[in-house]
Amino acid sequence: MTDENRQTASADKKKLWGVISASSVGTLIEWYDFYIFGSLAAILSVQFFPQDNPTAAFLSTLATFAAGFIVRPFGALVFGRLGDILGRKYTFLLTLILMGGSTFAIGLIPGYATIGYWAPALVLILRLIQGLALGGEYGGAATYVAEHAPAKRRGFYTSFIQTTATLGLFLSIGVILLTRKAVGETSFVDEWGGWRVPFLLSLVLVAVSIFIRLRMKESPMFSKIKAEGTISRNPLKESFGKRENLKMVLLALFGATAGQGVIWYTGQFYALSFIQKTMNIEFVQSNYIIAIALLIGTPFFVLFGHWSDRIGRKGIMLCGMLLAIFLYRPIYSQMLQLSDLKGKTELSDAGSLQSSTSQISGSSDSLTVSTVSKRYSDGTAYHEISRQRFTAVKKAPAEVKREITLSDSSFWMLVLLVSIQVIFVAMVYGPIAAFLVELFPTRIRYTSMSLPYHIGNGVFGGLTPFIAISLTSMPGASPLDGLWYPIVIASICVVTGFLFINKASFKTLND
Repeated sequence: MTDENRQTASADKKKLWGVISASSVGTLIEWYDFYIFGSLAAILSVQFFPQDNPTAAFLSTLATFAAGFIVRPFGALVFGRLGDILGRKYTFLLTLILMGGSTFAIGLIPGYATIGYWAPALVLILRLIQGLALGGEYGGAATYVAEHAPAKRRGFYTSFIQTTATLGLFLSIGVILLTRKAVGETSFVDEWGGWRVPFLLSLVLVAVSIFIRLRMKESPMFSKIKAEGTISRNPLKESFGKRENLKMVLLALFGATAGQGVIWYTGQFYALSFIQKTMNIEFVQSNYIIAIALLIGTPFFVLFGHWSDRIGRKGIMLCGMLLAIFLYRPIYSQMLQLSDLKGKTELSDAGSLQSSTSQISGSSDSLTVSTVSKRYSDGTAYHEISRQRFTAVKKAPAEVKREITLSDSSFWMLVLLVSIQVIFVAMVYGPIAAFLVELFPTRIRYTSMSLPYHIGNGVFGGLTPFIAISLTSMPGASPLDGLWYPIVIASICVVTGFLFINKASFKTLND
């Protein structure tokens, strides 16, 4: 290779990393914006919903969270069409502005105690805007990077886009923990408390990302078909009106993205809900567990993306789904055992019971607060606060908050169990961007790949926490029954993918 050729190759590689960095920063911020809601679900259920029934309020919060996922396919259609007609760059620049603006606005909405049902209504509207924006973001970013990357390393380079979803969740958890530590627990959960800071911070992050993305150039493949006058005039009709392409869309959905979606949300979001609501692990400790597991698992996204360039995408993704299908119930059963106090030895001299009754200001009602604290020989701690309001007419149901702080050994065992789930996520998610862009031709790629991705992730995946917790809330249900939903969906994808995905399914990106 001559010096001139080396310089050209070096310049091209530097340009490619610039493309990846600019795309990844913006996508990371969009995921942060989208997931900050889920990371604060337990607090938002108190702030924006009536508290007559705390379980119903939490489910309502999860339903609002899921609503953002459900509209993602519509965002994929709207922005996918714009991306295939107007270009990749300006389309996902628009989605970034919509996402950041709606996230910032959620941080300004007064709570239910101040404006009543307007609070959940406004949050729902903004959540829907977030979903539409994210529906247009991912397909554009993945397509943009793939169309710059060399064919033999496409899985490796697009895997960096794949890490942004997990890193966005990690960033949201990190900002929450830092803010909570800075303002204190009481100030953090107040109506106008510190929980709003992560939402308001979005404005700064989005401004930085917009500045970076404005300097990006259009995808070379899109520029080529634009110059040749071969841009699709109706990407929606061409994507879904032609039998051959519709077949690829359905294959992508039921052979890959639906299974990938439920694995992603089980291994990260449902794991967090399970740890906090089913295991009753203390808020800060539960977030540390997820954050550490995400850090451990994130490099595997790049590793499996790289391997997919060598041994193929299909085998790695289906293997990740199979492992999850067979190991989810044993993993979650072991997680439950870590928080089971029945098998632990209580220290008789380390427990305490306190109770106090006070008059509620401005009324004849009284409030009794009881606190129970226990410690166990392995270092586990249990704390319970019960609040019960007494009126002249009746005794209101007690509000009970239980928290378990795990011992060091149990803490790290739980980190390991969640990390294993994140590795399953990396197996199915690391190669999937390259897998999807290779299924469809350039002229309709943005539209065609975005729809199955966002139905798989937005509908099948995004509903995972809500459906799983609903299943476990049914009379007579086991805490593990929520896992049947991801197991069944992943099983369908394994069978479909194994039978129908083959080399003939894929297009060349040089079409």
